[in-house]
Amino acid sequence: MNTPTELADTSCGFIALVGAPNAGKSTLLNALVGTKVSIVTHKAQTTRSQVRGVLTLDQAQLVFVDTPGIFAPKKRLERAMVENAWGGAGDSDIVAFLIDADRGVTPEIETLLEGLENIRQPKVLILNKIDTVKPESLLSLSQTLNDRLRFEATFMLSALKGHGVQDFIDWCVKHIPPGPWHFPEDHLTDLTMAITAAEVTREKLFLRVHDEIPYNSTVETESFKIQKDGSYKIDQVVYVSRDSHKKIVLGAGGQTIKAIGAESRKELMAMYDVPIHLFLFVKVREKWADDPERYQEMGLEFPAGKK
Repeated sequence: MNTPTELADTSCGFIALVGAPNAGKSTLLNALVGTKVSIVTHKAQTTRSQVRGVLTLDQAQLVFVDTPGIFAPKKRLERAMVENAWGGAGDSDIVAFLIDADRGVTPEIETLLEGLENIRQPKVLILNKIDTVKPESLLSLSQTLNDRLRFEATFMLSALKGHGVQDFIDWCVKHIPPGPWHFPEDHLTDLTMAITAAEVTREKLFLRVHDEIPYNSTVETESFKIQKDGSYKIDQVVYVSRDSHKKIVLGAGGQTIKAIGAESRKELMAMYDVPIHLFLFVKVREKWADDPERYQEMGLEFPAGKK
C-alpha cells in the first residue's frame, strides 16, 4: 500500500459539509465515500460532532467533514454542537453549504448565510433533494442564494439517489491544495471502531423510539474487545435522563432494547464481517448533558456558562 510520503504530487483537502438540520449532510457524506460512515435518521440534529469520511482517488485525498446541523441552540448540548459545526467550517479548505431544495430559504438558512459571510474559505452551494423540486424552482433558488453570497460553484444533486454526486467530487479534486495525505488510502473514516459501534446503536435507538423519548439520550461503548476466535465483544450503555425514558427504551419484557440490539448487531456484522457479541445496558443519568466527560466521549468541547 502506498503511503503519503511515497507519493509524488499528491493533494489533500478538507471539505466541510454545513447546513441546517436534516439538509441531508450525513446522507451525502455516505454517498461521497461510497459506504456508511455517518448515521442517518429522520430525527433532526442526529449528527452531534464532526464525522470525517475519506475518499482517496489516484493522487488526491478528499476528507469530507459531516458537521452537526446549525440551528438556534437553547441548551448546552445544542450550543456545543453548533460551535463544533462552525469550528469544522473554519478549519476546512472548502465549505460546502448544503440546502434542502424543497424547503428553500428558511429563517435558519438566513442565519446560516450571515454566519458564512465570516468564513474566509472558498464556498460552494449544494442544492440537495433536487428530485423533489421542479427545475425552474431550482434555478430561481440558485440565483437567489448566489445573489446573497459569493459561491465558487453550484451543484444540484440528490444525495439519496446519487445523482450529481460525482460532479461535486470531480470539482473538489481540482480545487484542493497540494500536499501529503492525512490518512492511509484504505481509511474511510477517522472514527474508531468503538465510536462507530456506538453511533450505529444510537441510530437504531433513534429509529425505534424517536417519538417517545427526547433528543437527549446517547450511547457509549464501554468495552470493545477482539476475542481469540476473531469475534468482537462489545458492551454499550444507553444513557437517558429519566427513569420513565429507561422503561421506554427497555420496553415490555425488554423487547425494545432487544430489538435495538439485534438491528445494531446485524449492521455491525455486515460492516466488520465478523461475529458480533453485543451487550446493551440502559442507565439513568439525569444530568448527563451537563457532564463534561460525556461531551469528551462525543468529541465535543464542553461549553462554559449556563445551560
